[in-house]
Amino acid sequence: MLAPPPVKLPEDPASKSNLLDDASVYAHPNSPAVWAARAEKELSEGDPIVAYAYARTGYHRSLDRLRANGWKGWGPVPATHEANQPVLKAIAMLALAAKAIGETDEYDRCRQMLSDADPASVETLLDSNV
Repeated sequence: MLAPPPVKLPEDPASKSNLLDDASVYAHPNSPAVWAARAEKELSEGDPIVAYAYARTGYHRSLDRLRANGWKGWGPVPATHEANQPVLKAIAMLALAAKAIGETDEYDRCRQMLSDADPASVETLLDSNV
């Protein structure tokens, strides 16, 4: 079976806003970028449980965006397309938050998902943060 064409998402709805501002959440609750930024902040501040909750939300918003733009559950999502980066970041944040709370199966699943989407994103988003 041939691989589907690469997904090229439209710009994240919150890309031009302050991602950590509460107003961004209220204005763009469907934004993977907002949730990924919050998860990253909580991980850096040492609260992996809150980070996991934010990351889980970002992951699901990412799946929604991917599916709404033709993704069928597999295939390339290149990080070189800038608008794909928030989705990949949200998946990576779920992987890192899962790892931080000891949920290794989830970490492995998200790592594989990133590898399937864009193999270079594993090193950029996960391995550089370990």
